[in-house]
Amino acid sequence: MFSLKRAIYLASILAIPATCAPSSHSKNASYVSTLPKNSQILFRESMDWLDGFYDPAAGYLFDESSATALRHETRSSAWYAVGLLARNEHDDVKNALQIITNVIEGQYKETKDQWYGDYQKEPEEPTVGTAAYPENIYNSWDPNWRGFISTCFIVGLEEFGHLITPEVTSLMEKSLYNATRGDEYRVGGVDDDNLYPAYTNPSLMRAFVSGWTGRRLNDSNMTISGENYATAVIDLFNRANTLSEFNSGTYTGVSLYALILWAKYLPDDSVMKHNGARMIQCTWEAVAQLWHPQLKNVAGPWDRSYGFDMNRYLSLLALHLWNVIGKEKSSIIPKTAAMSHVADWAYGPQFAILSAFHSTLIPAAVVEKLNNFQGEHTFTSSAFSPPFDIYPRNITAWLAPNVSIGAETFNETTIGGPAINPGTFNPAIIQWNTGDEVGYITWYATEHALTAVASPNSLNLTYPYGTAKSIFSIIVGTFKKTRDVSSWDDVQGLSVKVSGNVNMTFLLGFAGENGGAYSTINDFEFWNFTYTMPTGFVGTPNLVFDVELK
Repeated sequence: MFSLKRAIYLASILAIPATCAPSSHSKNASYVSTLPKNSQILFRESMDWLDGFYDPAAGYLFDESSATALRHETRSSAWYAVGLLARNEHDDVKNALQIITNVIEGQYKETKDQWYGDYQKEPEEPTVGTAAYPENIYNSWDPNWRGFISTCFIVGLEEFGHLITPEVTSLMEKSLYNATRGDEYRVGGVDDDNLYPAYTNPSLMRAFVSGWTGRRLNDSNMTISGENYATAVIDLFNRANTLSEFNSGTYTGVSLYALILWAKYLPDDSVMKHNGARMIQCTWEAVAQLWHPQLKNVAGPWDRSYGFDMNRYLSLLALHLWNVIGKEKSSIIPKTAAMSHVADWAYGPQFAILSAFHSTLIPAAVVEKLNNFQGEHTFTSSAFSPPFDIYPRNITAWLAPNVSIGAETFNETTIGGPAINPGTFNPAIIQWNTGDEVGYITWYATEHALTAVASPNSLNLTYPYGTAKSIFSIIVGTFKKTRDVSSWDDVQGLSVKVSGNVNMTFLLGFAGENGGAYSTINDFEFWNFTYTMPTGFVGTPNLVFDVELK
């Protein structure tokens, strides 16, 4: 599996000069102790977890999903390598350089291929583009991995370059060049690619890597390309001071990470340096308005979510919150490894490393709101994701003690948001404290346009282009005290009144891991209430929820 070329590189790594030799007594060994207290905990807990997956024989992490028959995983291995450089104990540096060399060896370097400059998803996989393993974007190869891995290489070079041998430094610079050039192949709407400036998290990473690498390698065209792409992203942001990919528990976390890199590592002549800190502050101000400390969730709407309750799936935004307000006040549970989507915990070391700088950009008023519920309030804003949005999405939210309602009015070219995934698109959602956990009621996308308005104790849903064939598919969480749900009366902790012009006789089904009428969504089991329109209906379909905490 490992080539002679790789063996030569590894041999050079094993002969690390004494000045770079890892030692628990070296000056750099105390680096972690210089991090803020919350970040030290995040760093150590995430690294302890990752240590359990490291395979020294391969120089990769085993896939953290643990359901892959001991296959390895490239992206998290690169993230882990940066954590090893930061920890710098015993064989950490040697192992980090081995991982980095392996990852670069597996990078695609054929300029004729659409996936040029991208990285293997796993070292065991066949060559992408062969008859046995045809190219399939976001499956056999993922173009966003250029950004995920390149940015972590840059963090490693910026923060721990003195520990990286000249040979591996040169490899990393060449790898960054290839990844940057490969990212230039990405054009939204061409060859099944969806990278538009409105696809915020990879766009922010693309702009940064291009701008940083161009400066590092004195390639002015590469530098200018990064600056120009960043300008397009900034223009969308400036319309309402919101990320196009708005209020995502996972991808707001990636976007904040990328914006930190903009603000920290680029020079004053960069448009990214000029705007990064402001964009971070505006993003946190929106998060602070939507974060509900009592529910430990951001209120909806969520453009892209990997679950319906942040206490049950690991979100990257929660890792930032861990740094800012502590693990116990974030949505990360003590037994973190039991959470759904836990593989994203591999981002923990990088977030911890960047936390001291990041904290200087978060206003004190934001930190106060994150720590303590500010009382009943509403929130309004908008976001725009061309070419998918016909017009900007209008956002409303209401938060009160132990309950929140969030909604987003939109008219889009697809069903399921720009990600074209109804399972992650949650433009209308109610959350509340059931007495045991967080309950949720959310609309499942079946239409490309929705007028959704959140107001005190109410969620109003209308289909502006609906017909007599329209349906309202409503997902409702499971409850500890009510195993069998047959009507809205069985909803734990919340009184629900349904009105509108729908047929009030609903269809009810269960989505279970082991059975039921539907499949789970992102590991979450749920009940589904489906409303149809009356026979012969003419008009605009409307469904209204009026709710009160019991």
